[in-house]
Amino acid sequence: MNCRCQGAPSDLSLLAPVLSEYAAVPGSLITILQKAQEIYGYLPVDVMYHIAEQTGTTPARVMGVATFYTQFRFQPVGKYLIMLCDGTACHVNGSARIADAVQEYLHVENGGTTGDGLFSFSIVACLGCCSLSPVMMINEDTYGSLTPAKVLDILKEIRAKEGAL
Repeated sequence: MNCRCQGAPSDLSLLAPVLSEYAAVPGSLITILQKAQEIYGYLPVDVMYHIAEQTGTTPARVMGVATFYTQFRFQPVGKYLIMLCDGTACHVNGSARIADAVQEYLHVENGGTTGDGLFSFSIVACLGCCSLSPVMMINEDTYGSLTPAKVLDILKEIRAKEGAL
């Protein structure tokens, strides 16, 4: 199967253990895609073609499943993935002001990554932390009861830690 992919090809050998465990298991496509994203940080096109080939399905099916679920990414993300909740509780409690503060400080739009590759920003439907609203996650860390000032302090602290003031 030939793939006209941009950029350097992915190291498909990294996916071999996942495919040897799940390729023949019916209904395992989502699991394979999740594990591929854990390995590569996102789902490169050549990886999705390889998954199709190894599982005996079509690239259209693999891409159809991957694009249906919002958990999957198709571009590399920054070192720090910011997910801002915009569920009902967060929305009512000011998530739009938090989004504005993040976007203004980082100069990044929803779904984008900063020019230095340090941050990616995504507004999500719900993080399931309603009692902490408004809430965001940065990688595995959860930050709640946010204000624009508190968000700026968090982001400035990360930038300082990374030496990227």
